[in-house]
Amino acid sequence: MAPQWQKRGLVMDLNEISLPRGYVSHAQSPQVLQFDDFVRVYFSTRSVDTVNGKFLSHISYLDVTSDLRSMIRLCQHEVLPLGGLGCFDEHGVFPMNVLRVGDEVWGYTTGWNRRASVSVDTAIGLVCSKDAGRTFERTSAGPVLAPSLHEPFLVGDAFVQFYNGLFHMWYIFGTRWQRYGADSAPERVYKIGHTTSHDGIAWRPCGGRQIIADVIGIDECQALPTVVQFEGRYHMFFCFREAHDFRATSGRGYRLGHAVSDDLLVWSRDDTFAPPLGQPGDWDAEMQCYPHAFVRDGQLVLLYNGDRFGARGFGAAVLQ
Repeated sequence: MAPQWQKRGLVMDLNEISLPRGYVSHAQSPQVLQFDDFVRVYFSTRSVDTVNGKFLSHISYLDVTSDLRSMIRLCQHEVLPLGGLGCFDEHGVFPMNVLRVGDEVWGYTTGWNRRASVSVDTAIGLVCSKDAGRTFERTSAGPVLAPSLHEPFLVGDAFVQFYNGLFHMWYIFGTRWQRYGADSAPERVYKIGHTTSHDGIAWRPCGGRQIIADVIGIDECQALPTVVQFEGRYHMFFCFREAHDFRATSGRGYRLGHAVSDDLLVWSRDDTFAPPLGQPGDWDAEMQCYPHAFVRDGQLVLLYNGDRFGARGFGAAVLQ
C-alpha cells in the first residue's frame, strides 16, 4: 500500500509573512531544531550585494507551534554573519543543518563563493551556538569538508546525526561541470555520499562513493539528503533533477526522492514513498525540493520547498 501523506500546505508563506528587514526573497532549505513546546525552523534567505547587484545567502529562522500551524516569532537579528574576504562562505550560507551536542547547538553550513569559469564552489563549515541556537559563531574560517582528490567539486548539503557512537554525515559532492550547448553556461552534476567522524570535526575520506542509485541517468543531480530513524528503519529523503534545462521546462526540475536502510550503509531507493507533487495551482505543483525530515510526537514530518526553489516559502507533509 502506498504511504498516505497529509499535506499541511505552507508553513511559511511569503505572500503572508514578510522577511526580516534587508532580505528580499526566498525561504529555502528548512531545517529543524526541536524544543519542548515549539519548533525552530532555520532557512536560507537572500539579500542583494550593493556592489554588484547579485544575491547573497543568509541564515534566519522561524519559531512555530509544535503542530506547525501557528507562527510564534520570526527572527529579526543576524544569526550568522557572512564569511570573510576570500573565505569559502564569503557569498553566502545555504543550507545549514543543526543538531544538539551537549549544551551547544552545532550547525553544519554549506558555504558558497563565486568563481570565474563556473558560477560557484562550495564547502562544508562548522558553526557553534551557545545561546540555544539564537546566534552562531564559526569554529574556523576554513571548512571541515571541502573539495579533495576524489571529490573535486562542490562539496555541500551536509546532514549530520549521531548514531551508534559515531557522527554520520550525508552530503553531496560534484562529479563534473559540463556544457550542454556551445553557448550555454556550465552546469553541475552532483551525487550523495556518506562519511563518519568520532568528534564531528575530523571526517573520514569517502573517496567519491555514490550511495544512492540514479533513476534518470548519469546526469541526475541529487541534493540535500536528510535521514530519520522511524519505525525501526532509516529513511532518507532528498531531491533530484535533470542537470540542464531544469529551470523553465516542466518535468525536469526538482522532485522528492526516498531511500531506506537498515544499517546506514546500504540504501534501497523507492521514490514512491515520497509525497506526490501538488495539483495544478498548488504551491508545489511543478517542483518539490530541499526536504528535511524529523519525528515529532510520534509522527514523521517532512518540510520542503516548492515551485521556483522556495520563492513562496516552505511547507509540510505528515505521514499518516
